[in-house]
Amino acid sequence: MLRLRPNELVLTMFTLIFFLQACKDKPKDTKPKQAQNTIVDVLVASPQNIANSIEVSGTVVANEFVQLQPEASGRLTYLNVPEGKRIAAGTVIAIVNNADLEAQVEKSKSLYDLAQKTVERYKQLLAVNGMNQSDYDAAVNTMNGYKADIDYYQALLEKTILKAPFDGIIGLRQVSLGAYVSPATLIATIQQLDKIKVDFTLPEQYSSVIKIGATVSVSFEQSGNKKEKATIIAVEPQVNQNSRNLTVRAVLQSAKANPGGFAKVYVDAGADVRAIMIPTNSLIPDDKNNQVILIRNGKADFVNVKTGVRLANNVEITNGVNAGDTVVVTGVLFARPKSSLQVRSVKTLEQFAQLNNNSNGAD
Repeated sequence: MLRLRPNELVLTMFTLIFFLQACKDKPKDTKPKQAQNTIVDVLVASPQNIANSIEVSGTVVANEFVQLQPEASGRLTYLNVPEGKRIAAGTVIAIVNNADLEAQVEKSKSLYDLAQKTVERYKQLLAVNGMNQSDYDAAVNTMNGYKADIDYYQALLEKTILKAPFDGIIGLRQVSLGAYVSPATLIATIQQLDKIKVDFTLPEQYSSVIKIGATVSVSFEQSGNKKEKATIIAVEPQVNQNSRNLTVRAVLQSAKANPGGFAKVYVDAGADVRAIMIPTNSLIPDDKNNQVILIRNGKADFVNVKTGVRLANNVEITNGVNAGDTVVVTGVLFARPKSSLQVRSVKTLEQFAQLNNNSNGAD
C-alpha cells in the first residue's frame, strides 16, 4: 500500500480542491454563437424613363487626304512646300529632273513638223496623179508616229511634275531640294479641312436606325465636349466579321477638329423607353451570364439577368428582374446563395448614384 508523507498529503488535497473549484466556475452555456446576417442596402426595381440613345467612339477624318509622292524617279530640281499653308489645286509642288524628256519632246515636235509638211506636198502631188497612193499613206503613217511620240514623251514629262490635286492645307515637308526621290518617297501631305468627316462603328443590331441623311450628335474634347450636328452620308455595306459592327461615316459642315482625333458620337435609337434600371455595381459578372442578388423570404437568391443600355452609373435589365423585386446593391461580395440578409436601408437610383459620385470624389 502506498503511503504519503504529511506534506505530500496536504499538497494533494490543495490540488484536488483547486480542480473542483475550476470545474464549478466553468460556464455551463456551451451553445455555439449564431453567425450574424450580412447587412445590405437594397433597391426596389421599378420601370424608369431612359433616353434611347447610343454612345459610340469615332475618328475624325479629313474631307480629302492625299500623300504627295512623285510618279517618276530622279533628283528634285524644284520644291514648293509652304508648310501648314493653304494652296490651290494645280499648284506645282515639286519637279523631278526632266531635261532629257523635254529634249525628246522638242525632237519629236521637229520631226512631226517636217513629216506634216511632207504629207501636205504629197497630197498636192496625189491630186494630180504625181505619186502613188501607197507613198502618200506611208508619209501619213510616219507623221502620225511622230505625233504619238510627242504624246508619249509629254506624258512622261507630266509625271515629273507634282501638282496639288485639290485646294487644301499642305503638311510638313519631308524632303529637301536636290534629294533623289522615287515613287515611294513621301514629299508632304495635303488635306482638305473645309468639311470634317467622322467614322464610327456600332453594333449590327442598330442597323435599322442608321439611314443616309439622318442626323447624329458629335462632341470633341478640344471643344469642351460641345455637341455638333453631323449628317450620315454613307454606311459600309460589309459587316466586320470580327466585331459584327457596321462602319458609318458622317460629315460636319462647320466644326473644327484635327483629322485622326477622337470623337464621341451619339445616335438616336428611337423614342424614349421605360426600362428597369439598377446600379452597375449590383451586377456580378459570370463566365456566361451576369447575375444579381434578389431578396426573397429574407434570403439571397442569385438570378441570371440580361442587360441592355448602359449609362454612367446604371444599367438596363431586360430579363431576370421584374418590377417590385428587391435588388441587393451594397454588400454583394459578402452574400452567399440562400444565406440570410439584413436590410439596412432602401434607396432609390438617384441616391445610389449620389453615393457613387461622392465616393469617386473622395478618391
